[in-house]
Amino acid sequence: MLHGIASSSVTFEFVVPLVAPTHRVVAIDLLGFGGSPAPADADYTLDDHVAALSRTIDALRLPGRFVLVGHSLGALIATRYAASHPGRVGRLVLVSPPIYLPPEQLGDGASRTAMGLYLRAYEYLRGNKAFTIGAAARLAALSPIPGVLDVSERTWTPFVRSLRNAIESQTAISDLAAVRAPVDLVYGTLDPFLMPAGLRIAEQFRHVTVHRVAGVDHVIRPRLARVVATAIASPAPAARP
Repeated sequence: MLHGIASSSVTFEFVVPLVAPTHRVVAIDLLGFGGSPAPADADYTLDDHVAALSRTIDALRLPGRFVLVGHSLGALIATRYAASHPGRVGRLVLVSPPIYLPPEQLGDGASRTAMGLYLRAYEYLRGNKAFTIGAAARLAALSPIPGVLDVSERTWTPFVRSLRNAIESQTAISDLAAVRAPVDLVYGTLDPFLMPAGLRIAEQFRHVTVHRVAGVDHVIRPRLARVVATAIASPAPAARP
């Protein structure tokens, strides 16, 4: 299980108890977050995150294929890993993936405008450290999962570079097209971080099964956790050639 940006493995607090009776569960802190190292010289690109994930998985010596679950940024990392390691992933579960495209690649004006607003908002967050840390602390105080959001002095560099180099600059659609394993796409209808135009493209892939959860936002609360757990436990169809 791979969490999102500025978070940690506690993201899956409500998922793990539902899955642990029948699965070995490994929830990983991404490079720069939680208890993982935060090298100052890392660019925190998708390739950096995937390389760190690959080293961790190799060290665990996991037998055979496994189910790889990613939330938010973790979904982008999981997709890139699955595309580049087709022999390891038996099923890919993407939860609330922020699938973004350059505005000029979007066909309709409304989508181009919305994508431009997302990018400008992220640029503002990256450029205004005090505001971003303060706003994150206020949001964290309202979260049902303690510690699920951590934007602080310690995580600032990984946060800023991951936002710029892994979320704003991403290849989620081409990575998803290269994935051979069956994919479950799970998201809430009230998630403010999702780009509908990107989701629509992802939903058109034949190996993607979509689970829309009404009235749910970005955080994996109990209702969303139950859908994620069901997707994890579903019998996996054969991988694509």
